[in-house]
Amino acid sequence: MTTTQPPIDSTWSAVIKLLRWHKPEGRLILMLPALWAVFLAGHGKPPWLLVAIIIAGSLATSAAGCVVNDLWDRDIDPHVERTRTRPLAAKTLSIQVGLVVALVAFVCALGLSLYLNRLSFWLCVAAVPVMIGYPLAKRVFPIPQLVLAIAWGFAVLISWTATTPHLEPATWLLWAATLLWTLGFDTVYAMPDRDDDRRLGINSSALFFGKYVTWAIGVFYLGAIACLVGLGFTLHLQLGFWLALAGSGLLWSYQTWQLRQPELPAPTYANFFRQNVWIGFLLLAGMISSYLLPLVPLTGLTAGIGTGG
Repeated sequence: MTTTQPPIDSTWSAVIKLLRWHKPEGRLILMLPALWAVFLAGHGKPPWLLVAIIIAGSLATSAAGCVVNDLWDRDIDPHVERTRTRPLAAKTLSIQVGLVVALVAFVCALGLSLYLNRLSFWLCVAAVPVMIGYPLAKRVFPIPQLVLAIAWGFAVLISWTATTPHLEPATWLLWAATLLWTLGFDTVYAMPDRDDDRRLGINSSALFFGKYVTWAIGVFYLGAIACLVGLGFTLHLQLGFWLALAGSGLLWSYQTWQLRQPELPAPTYANFFRQNVWIGFLLLAGMISSYLLPLVPLTGLTAGIGTGG
């Protein structure tokens, strides 16, 4: 008896889905804090080779994280509406293929990390167990999104120290802003899965905060804004950053207000997640403009107002 092998193009299509390359917003949203850090630490002009390495590294790392997540959740994903068609859940790819793809992604990330300095390299190493442990956290920790947020925070620490080999107060303000921002958007992302997660005994911040989940998201976004305000003053960022932050704050406020509705269509939560990608790029543009455009610093504006100038 002979068995029919799946077509090669179908296998590659499944691998692309396993890596989530068909959903670029998930890859970009990890890349953004890394780009924030490298441009701020590099005063708007970081080495372009380093920028390229960080972009490639974030793609390899996020790919590895997706495969690890699907390997952990291969018996859970078939029972969740949003995830039932993932390749390992639908058995369009075998576990062995998943392990090979994860290994290749980790090897690529390792190769890229060798271009970084010693501190950044060891921060990459420290990030790996956090990334691998996130799917397990959903089973044992009430707010697994915090573990994911800590993993996201490593993108800031790695990129900052790769640009300038030391940490400073601004680094930690950006790290905290990233942590809170991630808690916000990933709680939104978890909201449509609440019924499935409750039925399967899976933890999430959307379940943990219960009827106060919208308030929690608002607090997370507000905390991110406060940290970014502190960052702006610490680094003396110029008007472009403050305009970008104001626009981001308005979009976060709109999301929080909309989430107050008791029932929203599932695609709405995904749209809010994608909006956060654009918010991240808006903030990145504001950060870069602070160094590349001849705008007036906010400190200069306030000084002028105070003196009547």
